[in-house]
Amino acid sequence: MEWSWVVGCPCTADVKDCMLKINTLNYAQEVCYNGTLVIKAFSSGVELGSCNWILNGPKGDIAYLSSSCFFSAHAMAFDYRSLQGTSALIYSDFSSLSDTQDIEDGDNYTDPASDKLFPPSFQDSDGFNLNTDEDLEEKEKLVFICSCAIECVKDGGSVLIPINRFGTILQLLEEMTTLLEASAMEVPVYIISSVAEELLAWLNIIPEWLCKQRQERLFSGEFLFAHVKLLKEKKIHVVPDIHSHGLLKNWQEPCIVFCPHWSLRMGPVVHLLRRWCGDPKSLLILEDMENLELALLPFKPVAMKVLQCLFPSGIGLQKVQPLLKTLQPKTVLFPEDLRLKTNFSCEKSFSVLYYTEAETLKVSRQKDSSEIKIAADLASHFYWKTFKKEGINVNRLKGKLLMENGRHHLFLDNDKKTSSGNSSLLRCGLLDSDKFLAALSKMGINASTELGTNDTGSTNVRIVHTEEPYKALIEIGNTSTAITTVDENVASILYKAIGNILDEV
Repeated sequence: MEWSWVVGCPCTADVKDCMLKINTLNYAQEVCYNGTLVIKAFSSGVELGSCNWILNGPKGDIAYLSSSCFFSAHAMAFDYRSLQGTSALIYSDFSSLSDTQDIEDGDNYTDPASDKLFPPSFQDSDGFNLNTDEDLEEKEKLVFICSCAIECVKDGGSVLIPINRFGTILQLLEEMTTLLEASAMEVPVYIISSVAEELLAWLNIIPEWLCKQRQERLFSGEFLFAHVKLLKEKKIHVVPDIHSHGLLKNWQEPCIVFCPHWSLRMGPVVHLLRRWCGDPKSLLILEDMENLELALLPFKPVAMKVLQCLFPSGIGLQKVQPLLKTLQPKTVLFPEDLRLKTNFSCEKSFSVLYYTEAETLKVSRQKDSSEIKIAADLASHFYWKTFKKEGINVNRLKGKLLMENGRHHLFLDNDKKTSSGNSSLLRCGLLDSDKFLAALSKMGINASTELGTNDTGSTNVRIVHTEEPYKALIEIGNTSTAITTVDENVASILYKAIGNILDEV
């Protein structure tokens, strides 16, 4: 057999090297990138581990808002409160692109605290209400899907469920086995996936990413999900691939199979779909696809029944405006694709910029200055010099300025911790040439001035010539003053004259 290699295809070593660069985060855990950005992850409510992000830097913080759900029966609720009050917010939930209803100007201007579009969890800080419409709607969908699967099995057909969102699959698995027990049917349930065993074990150690009801099970000693009990009772079978010995040994039909991939183009689903596509008694359960006909094209003619289901996976158009008004960012970066669906023309509490793919947007920074962290014992010994005209306080320091965890830190030298008194004075400010000439005149020094140019070609330079008995040239610029003379004593006298005019530090 001949081997052919695709140019540019990553090898195993490249893949492993990339995986080593992946950092895992706990819920709301802070991590720092390059000493500058502090990154936090908060639940978006769509799936276990799906996140919205806060990027906090020296000049402000940015929130990244992805597809989010206000209600979930398995994942931690959408933690919108942690995204409040940021300098900028990138809105990246494109799920409403499929919404046919546009929001007219003014339709979304309602008070979030009383908006019926939000579930009680959005209004009640104590958590989710289990009797919400979203809960009932999702429960009804699960029951309907599972009842269709049970009816299919009763008729002698098999059920194929491609794995998409893992949390939804777990809920289907729970409901499916409950209905099977109620109907006294013994139908094998298979989960075929190379990572299924690892994922099912992982679910027992991530309670912070689960909804409140699942977390309460943990504290009461119950299983977080029903699959643990089902595995012990051997009511479900987990195998790594379709050719594994365990599957071939225990395989029987009709059956219910969960396996990847939802695209119907790879994984065990391809083999099983070819096996059952001609069976009108069998059932294929899919999450909503944009083009079902295209997805099933390689398997035509398809005689098996197909059931599409759609679960909440994003923020609806009616909820966008109240949500953003509650989050109160300074600037919102909104997708250009959604511009015609949502109108912000009357919004005054934040500015809106529209972005498109591969385009750079300039966002004005909210902070003109940066904060610096200094140890309290050092700060208490500073010798401050007040410049009343500029309205600032100045202190001279010697040490190192470092960036760590998104903040500037000042570490002073041990030998000279603070003092302006322990070092030679510096002068600062713009030298007034008229005051300087007057000071020289009082010292008995004759001087004249003229406009000149410096080494960089700038003409905004005034040159002062002093005559006998102290001959020198003083160049007064916007940022510095230079004294040129052959006599050090003359330079010292002129420096003293300048020092009497400028502020010392």
